[in-house]
This record gives sequence, structure tokens and C-alpha cells, in this order.
Amino acid sequence: MSTLDPTRYARVAGRLRGQPASDGAGVRLTRVIGSQQLPDLDPFLLLDEFGTDKPEEYLAGFPEHPHRGFETVTYMLDGRIRHRDNKGNEGVLVPGGVQWMTAGSGLVHSEMPEQEEGRMRGFQLWVNLPARDKMTAPRYQEFGPERIPTATPADGVSVKVIAGRVGEVEGPVAQPATDPVYLDVVLDAGRDWTHALPEGHNAFVYVYEGGLSIGEGEDAREVETQHLAVLGGGDVLRLRAGDAATRAIVVAGRPLREPVARHGPFVMNTREELMQAFVDFQEGRF
Repeated sequence: MSTLDPTRYARVAGRLRGQPASDGAGVRLTRVIGSQQLPDLDPFLLLDEFGTDKPEEYLAGFPEHPHRGFETVTYMLDGRIRHRDNKGNEGVLVPGGVQWMTAGSGLVHSEMPEQEEGRMRGFQLWVNLPARDKMTAPRYQEFGPERIPTATPADGVSVKVIAGRVGEVEGPVAQPATDPVYLDVVLDAGRDWTHALPEGHNAFVYVYEGGLSIGEGEDAREVETQHLAVLGGGDVLRLRAGDAATRAIVVAGRPLREPVARHGPFVMNTREELMQAFVDFQEGRF
């Protein structure tokens, strides 16, 4: 069967709008995954969009806090954030940069704005780790904008490839456990793009500028700004922009299909492991 066989087009299995929320020391954001509407989408545990030009809504940042058992992915569109952790790692995320942090066995880190004015905008995604990797040593995959390649698969279409592959362009992030795809897609008004996703992955599209349709023929569905579409039914994605230029992130990952015990900043497989994470943190073993 051809990769682009029309019977394998992905369809919109569900749509939802992100909900206003706050996190850290009061940073305003939009929670898309991780709410009552969509608690998770295996292996994805949370998706937050942050975006404001009001410093009072981001200056307090995310002071020191712990993580264990999963990964955080921060993708900056505008603004600068400095991160530090208790292992001595430190750096600054700039517009177009990506940090893929594997918390593993545990660390304590902070993410604080490096600016007092202007716009702060981007995404944070949480990705679960399989049981075998939850207690691995913490590590970072951090890439400045110059290391995120851009594909131009069609006229009026450009794709920043953070993870996965578009044609001959491959993203820098590698994670064998979930084999992730993370694309930032820009479509000019009226343009369309077709792309094959890895078979068996769970996938979603989140539109953050403009609007588009997903699918083919009678199955096509409109998705508006600040709406997320959960994909199903096939592994060939077709996107078509509406009357305005559109930007969306396309994210996919291999589901882990493991039990999840989750509370706050810790994600384990059992309640006993979760309680141990709290004990280890309180006793300074991170």
C-alpha cells in the first residue's frame, strides 16, 4: 500500500480549546493537555502555551521545583528564559530554541525570564518515560535556533523540524523510547500540505495562529486558533490553511501503554513509586 494511499488519511478524532491557567509563581498560560478535557494523550502528559506581552504575567517565572519520571520540552517563540538546576547545568533559551530535558531519577530546576519587558511566548510539553527509563540520570538536549532545520516541502509551506523527519530534513532531538515527532508548520493562506506520520503513534495538531482544516473530503474538519485536534484513523496528515496564514505544531509519539501514577511534578508507574519520589525529594536525594 502506498504511503499516501487516500484511505489512510488521519481524521480529527476530537477537538478542544485550551483553558486559561497559571503555574509556577503565577505565570499566565493556556493549558491544552493536562486538563479535565484531555488529561493526557499517551505518551504526552501536558501541553501549555504561554504568550503575553504583559511583564506582570510572566516576570515571576518558575522558581525552583522538582521533576522525576518524565521529560519536559520547552520551545520558545519569543523572549528569553534562563534555566538552572541543582546539578550545575545552566543556559538561556532564546527565540526559536528548544530544550528537551529528561528529568529521569530527579532534579530541581528553575526557569526564569531573562527580560523585564516585551513578549514572552512559547510551549511546554511533558512527555512520559517508560518504566525502564524513569530512574535514568537526568540529561538535556538543548538546541539554539540555528540548529533547528527548516524544510520547505511545498510552495507556501515551511516546517521547522525539532524531532522527526520531513523529506530529507531531520530534527536534532532523538528519544528512542517514544520516537517523537515535533514540527512547527507555517502555511500561507490557502496552502495545503500532506505528511506521513509514523504508524501507530498518537498525534495531535495545535493551531496557534490562523486556522486550518485537517483531513480529506467529507472527513475534513476545521480547527481554529488555540484549538487542539487529536488525530485518529490513519497516519497520513493533510493540512489546509484557511483565508489567513496559519501556524500550528504537529506532535506525535509512540504510546507507552503503561500505568501512570502522577501527582504534581512526579510521574511514576505505581503509587508506591510516587510516594518514594516525595520521600526522596524531601530527604534531599534528587
